[in-house]
Amino acid sequence: MASVSYQIANLLEKMTSSDKDFRFMATNDLMSELQKDSIKLDDDSERKVVKMLLRLLEDKNGEVQNLAVKCLGPLVNKVKEYQVETMVDALCTNMVSEREQLRDISSIGLKTVIGELPLASGPLAANICRRITGRVSGAIAKREDVSVQLEALDILADLLSRFGGLLVSFHPTILDALLPQLSSPRQAVRKRTIVALSHLVMSCNNQLYTKLIDFLLEELSTNSQPSTTRTHIQCIASICRQAGHRFGEHVERIVPLVARYAQEDDDELREHCLQAFEAFVHRCPKEITPHVRSITDLCLRYVTYDPNYNYDDGDGDDIDGPGDGQRMDTEEDGEEDDEDDEYSDDDDMSWKVRRSAAKCLEAVISTRHEMLPDFYRTISPALIARFKEREENVKSDVFHAYMALLRQTRPAVNLSLDPDSMDHEEGPISMLQQQVPAIVNAVHRQMREKSIRTRQDCFSLLKELVAVLPGALSDHIPALIPGIQYSLGEKNSSSNMKIDGLSFVHCLLTSHPAEAFHPYVHLLLPPIVAAVSDPFYKIAAEALLVLTHMVCVIRPLDEPKGFDFTPFTAELYRCTLVRLRAADIDQEVKERAISCMGQIICNLGDYLQGELHTCLPIFLDRLRNEITRLTTVKALTKVAGSPLHIDLSPILAEAVPILGSFLRKNQRALKLSTLTLLDTLVKNYGSALTNELLNEVTSELPPLLSEADLHVAQLTLTLLTSIATLLPTALIGPSHAILPEVLHLVRSPLLQGAALDSMLGFFRALVVAGLPGLGHSDLLGMLVSLVHQNNSGTPASHQSRGTLPVVHRQAYHSLAKCVAALTVTWSREEALGVVEKFLADVRKGTAECAGAIPPPNQGSATSVSPGRSDAEHVFALLAIGEIGRHLDLSDVPDIGRAILDSFSPPSEEVRSAASHALGGIAVGNLSRFLPFVLNQIESTPRRQYLLLHSLKEIIGSQSATGGGELQAWVPAIWEQLFWHCECAEEGTRNVVAECLGRLTLVDPAALLPRLQESLSSESPLMRTTVVTAVKFTISDQPQPIDALLRAGGMGRFLGALEDPDPNVRRVALVAFNSAAHNKPSLVRDLLDTVLPRLYAETKVRRELIREVEMGPFKHTVDDGLDVRKAAFECMYTLLDSCMDRLDIFEFLNHVEGGLRDHYDIKMLTYLMVARLAQLCPSAVLQRLERLVDPLRSTCTMKVKANSVKQEYEKQDELKRSAMRAVAALLTIPDADKSPHLGEFVAQIRSSPDLQGIFESIQRDSSASGPTPSSQRHLRHGFHPRTLDANPMDLS
Repeated sequence: MASVSYQIANLLEKMTSSDKDFRFMATNDLMSELQKDSIKLDDDSERKVVKMLLRLLEDKNGEVQNLAVKCLGPLVNKVKEYQVETMVDALCTNMVSEREQLRDISSIGLKTVIGELPLASGPLAANICRRITGRVSGAIAKREDVSVQLEALDILADLLSRFGGLLVSFHPTILDALLPQLSSPRQAVRKRTIVALSHLVMSCNNQLYTKLIDFLLEELSTNSQPSTTRTHIQCIASICRQAGHRFGEHVERIVPLVARYAQEDDDELREHCLQAFEAFVHRCPKEITPHVRSITDLCLRYVTYDPNYNYDDGDGDDIDGPGDGQRMDTEEDGEEDDEDDEYSDDDDMSWKVRRSAAKCLEAVISTRHEMLPDFYRTISPALIARFKEREENVKSDVFHAYMALLRQTRPAVNLSLDPDSMDHEEGPISMLQQQVPAIVNAVHRQMREKSIRTRQDCFSLLKELVAVLPGALSDHIPALIPGIQYSLGEKNSSSNMKIDGLSFVHCLLTSHPAEAFHPYVHLLLPPIVAAVSDPFYKIAAEALLVLTHMVCVIRPLDEPKGFDFTPFTAELYRCTLVRLRAADIDQEVKERAISCMGQIICNLGDYLQGELHTCLPIFLDRLRNEITRLTTVKALTKVAGSPLHIDLSPILAEAVPILGSFLRKNQRALKLSTLTLLDTLVKNYGSALTNELLNEVTSELPPLLSEADLHVAQLTLTLLTSIATLLPTALIGPSHAILPEVLHLVRSPLLQGAALDSMLGFFRALVVAGLPGLGHSDLLGMLVSLVHQNNSGTPASHQSRGTLPVVHRQAYHSLAKCVAALTVTWSREEALGVVEKFLADVRKGTAECAGAIPPPNQGSATSVSPGRSDAEHVFALLAIGEIGRHLDLSDVPDIGRAILDSFSPPSEEVRSAASHALGGIAVGNLSRFLPFVLNQIESTPRRQYLLLHSLKEIIGSQSATGGGELQAWVPAIWEQLFWHCECAEEGTRNVVAECLGRLTLVDPAALLPRLQESLSSESPLMRTTVVTAVKFTISDQPQPIDALLRAGGMGRFLGALEDPDPNVRRVALVAFNSAAHNKPSLVRDLLDTVLPRLYAETKVRRELIREVEMGPFKHTVDDGLDVRKAAFECMYTLLDSCMDRLDIFEFLNHVEGGLRDHYDIKMLTYLMVARLAQLCPSAVLQRLERLVDPLRSTCTMKVKANSVKQEYEKQDELKRSAMRAVAALLTIPDADKSPHLGEFVAQIRSSPDLQGIFESIQRDSSASGPTPSSQRHLRHGFHPRTLDANPMDLS
């Protein structure tokens, strides 16, 4: 401390020197010291430093003054509150000084101090803000000196922006001081007053807010002076922009007044009125709805308002003519350079009116998706006609407005996954298609303007158009070519212009058929080839990307065209080779050059045979380079897969060992690409690969066969399958290392899907290869031994006798599929012999289970693996079922009866496997086994549930393959299923419903109407089953039934939302949720009728709540809870799939109700709040106060002292979820200025328990980056749990 004091004293002494350089250096050194975190000042040093810095603010040297001001910032947090008050008082006094320089420097000092005050609402910030506010408000009200007023207004705006919530007691005084300034004769004062007022309304109470609005409306009504009228409208617009969430209730009073002033003959006033309308449309979307059409009409009128210019003369000019683009641009240049010009003199303000109108139109388009068809009838033609606008800034805004229209037309990402998602957009899409010629006609004239900004806007607009309508420009390519050439030319473009031009060409090539470009390749190619040689790396990289796609256009390999590409081959190769050879170029250019050359050789290699010896060694060299190896592997994959059969033999001997070494690298993308390339090489160049060469690869494969990365394992198995098929001898040696890993992987419970399919393919290929020791019997024995070893307690991998089973139940299914894959490759007699052996195991297991006492260590129904005595029984059943899917097992005597006997054992695993097996063998021979299954369902009620599962296996397998064989049995199955639709057991009804749904897919035209007829059944159980069945007819893939559902079927089923039975309504909501998630187009057009019913189900129904007496306790049961949960789940799904069709404010009303509901529903609504904060922040901001109160209730709720542990855990999870929602709300712009939210966050931070949770959540949120909040929460394990009824409160 002493050394710091001594150092500071030395600096202070130098600051009193008469030499300005000494003073400057000493102040600079002081600033360096103050910026250190470690510095601590004693009271005397604090006082001296503050005094000296205030003195230096009056220094004669400006540089010293500036440094002194900079020192004030770090000093604020280094001295005690009393010293900060001293600084602030001195600065406030100096700010009203008569000396202009001192006033200016003191104002800067005050702003510096305000900027450094801690944002946390502590006593220091509150005290200082109050001191400054009182002085500043007085300075504003006095009106003695305009410059003082301006500085005071700036300081007040800063204060209100950062600490408005701390100045609540001063708000009335501030408002009283500011309102008179709106009529100040000085425009600068009026503008800064508007800024201060817009910051004030963010934190003031409703009374002051209403007072301000009333004042502005009253002033507007008197209409005293044009300048003050403009100011008041500007102020209204600014208030709406800053606090639009509170502005909605005043819209009806304000809009008529603003609309009236918009008719006045005052261009500046019109501009402000249109800007106000833009703010209303953006910030008050619900309240402005009745006025949208009148605002649109006004904008359409003013977007063409140009009284000083006649466009008629230039309308017919052609782009190739000498003047339209050139002449008009000269006029714009003249305007910019303040030259005398006939059409753009300094007094012409009409361009501002047009620009405001275009921006307002953009706001209307961006917020009103439901009016899209109207926009294409009214706004679209008007904007297209205005592409000829003479003023560059206005023209850019017109383009952006039209781009907003195109973006609104483009389907949402979620809907693009739905193959029928465009149906609902048919109107706008078809209207846009009709307007494409007009758009191209208007845009192609602008593509040769001198203005780079205009040309960039043209390219951006056309790219948006192509994104909405791929292929729309096929007939208009010749009109666009001159503009593209013009922008890629050396003389007419900047670097950015060239990049934008190339990007547009790339967009064209990838979204249009190749033949559309063939007549114009000779025009397009030269500028692209020239751009490849451009010295600027970004242009060269973009040009190489375009060239890559151009190669595919001039010679598409999938559909050969009659186009003669040979004149261009040499030039394409030459320009790319130059970039490929260069070693001292940017990384991006290197990679693009490798990819481009790979595509050239892939598509044109048969015409470049003489050049392969030059470029292939370069690929080999790039393969050895760590930076370029991944790109080279991908390029070589293209070449190796080319149908032209390019000769790669010169490099294979060196390339394959390098590729083998890549499999050891810890770079996943490189492994995946290398495995794909090696598989392609084995398939296409097997004759050039020797066993020794392949050993370099196969020796690296065993470690890749791991469940840790199933995608890598899948590609490894695919490569092994190709080797076993084409070069089987290469596996003779390595198989000893590979097979143990394969067998280890096959036991993994994670093995499924594509990885399992690859495993089955490998086993089939291995059997066919006929390698020594790897025949049918050998491999089958290895697979079966895994089960036997597991059963005996001595698994294949380091497991001692007596330990628990290690093979997971899912692994039995995988093993059974592998056994089936091997068995079906044998002759029929051998395969049936295998089945007989498994059937013997089944009979043995059934006989053992017939004993009165089960064997020891029997696994329970809920264990992850079958018990040891059941393992072989389960595996045998599963294997028979899988073999039966591929082979007709009707020749095996009593197989059906033997499997049926396995329905009786006590083990659920055995019964489930038997059900699966019976379904499997029936798939292999429907005529033999399906009648048997149906007969058993009818005759043995005790086994119905398991037999229905067998039937589900049959129907599921047949419906996936078209169901041709099943057609003859549909009536019998349908009748049998309908007998069980009213079964008392819910599990059985669910299986029946799934069977009905899958069966309907087999013959939708005949069966869907029969399902619909059953909706009128008097039995609620029947209606429940039928509506549940609909859920199983909906998938995310196109189905023939979709057209029938869309034609009215879905609407009839969703009519069940009005069913008197709660369970029917619940399953109707589940079906609706499935449709909204998998195929939104089925329900989008029904939302107008469905949403009111959906929202009705979110309400708590008192008549469904009852009390159940359990001994001395009373337990409350809510029979409507499951229905409400289903309704809120539907609402959550609609946020992703049908957001544009929702009235978000009505949606929020029901979210607010859910925030006060049951635990499970609260969890869902917290997710919804977080999602809404991201999707529609402005709407959430308007409802912030109503959302914060229930969140606060959750976070401050206390659990009863004698509650069970589960209650504490639930409450803790609720608090975390609620605070995740709060963290999401804080990401909304300006949400932190809300008094309610600010107070709640302060309350959280003041509670040690809540603060720790909240900080942890915020760290998680920032660490996860810009992912949507709902996805982030799900990733952190934040799922709405489905619990049983409320646990009994023992208190």
